[in-house]
Amino acid sequence: MPNFLKLPLTIILAGTLSGADESLTRQMLAAHNAIRKRVGVPSLTWSTELAAGAQQWADTLLRNGNFQHQSRNPYGENLFEITGAAATPVEVVNDWASEARDYNYKTNSCSAVCGHYTQVVWRDTKEVGCGVAQNQQRQVWVCEYNPPGNIVGERPY
Repeated sequence: MPNFLKLPLTIILAGTLSGADESLTRQMLAAHNAIRKRVGVPSLTWSTELAAGAQQWADTLLRNGNFQHQSRNPYGENLFEITGAAATPVEVVNDWASEARDYNYKTNSCSAVCGHYTQVVWRDTKEVGCGVAQNQQRQVWVCEYNPPGNIVGERPY
């Protein structure tokens, strides 16, 4: 009998799925919008087009063992990976949002890494789509944002 556990598991977070995948989509969107609500920016909507692209990139990163942003990507992009465990959508977004501690709104500066956070709360971003891929060792999450944020010199909100 083949060992199916060694095959990559792909979970597509698209807007028209049913069951557990639809629940993950709702959780990911709700987690983003909860963080955005804290700073008073409008909620995001889910994009199945962005989710499909994010899923393709998550699959590629998992398959190739890489962890890097896409080159020439017209969208904003957040990446998350975990090894030896799995994360929930809320945990992924909260990890990105934890960078808020390093962002100073008054001076519009960052004391460490805060680009994931500022992309999540970027006022002009309207839609998000995410994908996740995993195998026994590793889980990779990708979210794409349209329009992209993190424009140098501009405040996120």
